[in-house]
Parts: sequence; structure tokens; C-alpha cells
Amino acid sequence: MLDKKVSDEFIENGVVLLKNIIEKQWIEKLKIGVEKNFLNPSKYKCVYEVLNKEEIFYDDYCNWQRIDEYKNFIFDSNIAKIAMFLMNSKKVNLFHEHVLIKEKGSKKRTPWHQDQGYYCVNGKDNVSIWIPLDKVDKNSSMEFIKGSHKWNKTFLPTKFKGYDYDNVDEEFEKIPNIENNRDKYDIISYECELGDAIAFNYATIHAAYENNSENRRRAFSLRLTGDDARYIKRKGEMSPPFPDIKLKNNEILDCDTFPVLISS
Repeated sequence: MLDKKVSDEFIENGVVLLKNIIEKQWIEKLKIGVEKNFLNPSKYKCVYEVLNKEEIFYDDYCNWQRIDEYKNFIFDSNIAKIAMFLMNSKKVNLFHEHVLIKEKGSKKRTPWHQDQGYYCVNGKDNVSIWIPLDKVDKNSSMEFIKGSHKWNKTFLPTKFKGYDYDNVDEEFEKIPNIENNRDKYDIISYECELGDAIAFNYATIHAAYENNSENRRRAFSLRLTGDDARYIKRKGEMSPPFPDIKLKNNEILDCDTFPVLISS
């Protein structure tokens, strides 16, 4: 399992590499789930890059209730225990899953952004666990600004297509131009073998390289919350939108959409 050094790094830096943490059987099941997902995508599927009429960068989310491989991984693997340990939390709720694919030849970077402003959840006890389903070289991986979760700022969401949302929360700041000032920030990235995962806080600023490898870059990302998580309806556009949620501001997330996965 994990030692305290790993959880301390997660709490301090807002991101940590988890080596050989996902069993091979789950990697294979998630691959099957991803194929099912994109043979029958949800209404939320979005395509960011097309080459020769082929989709080469695309994503989808909130499909766990209809794809057994996703559901089984979320409820039956040790992923909730891993999240509980990292967050030092007494319970773990599922927020949602998100699958992102960059095919070989994708040249589009994922822009610098912070997830917190997209989400209908407040609190510091949270974790995204990014699980690559293909080997990922460092120059095709994600990038993170160490410690940016401690800036105590929420930034305006940015669409991956490169422009801002029409409906925004005026309380949030516009994210700095990080790419043109990279030397001002402590930027880290990780090479990932199959079985590795990257865990990061919702407030940690991150981006991702284009796919410079010789293979696809499929990733299953799981968003989880801990003890202090509370529902918040943002003034601006939210993603995922969760249009059917009946929760009120500051209520705990426990419901069918955000089930408790583990508690102590």
C-alpha cells in the first residue's frame, strides 16, 4: 500500500506520483470500459482536435452508472482506500469519472487550468486520480505547478478548445499566462508505466502535453471527495453540470449521484 511519505507529499505539493498502485486486471477492465464508452458516448462527449476527419483528442464523463467496468473499478477496487489515505479523510465520496484520449499524432496541448472552479463542490479534502491506460512518456504526460493548491485562489474555468466560458463567476480570477512564463513556476511532470497513477488536488493548477509518443494516450481520471466537501451551485457555468441534483448549498454530497464509497 502507501506510506505516510506519499500522503505528506500529496498534502504539501498538491500532487504525487503513485507507483505501481493499480492492478493489471483493473487496467484491462478499464480499457474495455473505455471502448464501450466511445462506441456509445454520452451527450457530454467533446472533441478538441480532428486530423484527416479522424477524432484525435476527445473526452467524456459521468458514465459510471451505465458502464459496468467503470462501476466495478470504482466500488470494488482499492481506489477509495487510496483516496482516503491520501486525503487523511474518514470517508470518501465519488464525484465523477472523466476519460480523456489523445491519439497518436495529437498536437494539441491541454491548457493550464484549475479544476476547482468548474466543480459544484467546495472543500480542501479532495483528490483526482489520473490513471493512464497506456505507457506515458514525460513529454506526453501531465504537468503541475507544485504547491499551487495553497495559493487560496479559485480561477475561472477555461474550455479545452481555448476560449472562456460565456457565463462566468465574477468572484474568480483569470488564470495567469503560465505557458509564456514557465520559468516563474515550479513545474513538474511524470513518466508513467502501466499501473502508475497521478493524484492531485482540485485546486492544483495543471496542463498536459500533446501526445509525443508512438501510442495512444488513454487516461481514466477519477474525482473523489473527503470529509469537508460540500455542495455549491456556482454563479457561472459548471462542468460537469449535474442538472438533476437537488442538493442545496453547503449540504454534504451524500446522494445517489455522489455515493459514499468508504467510511470509517
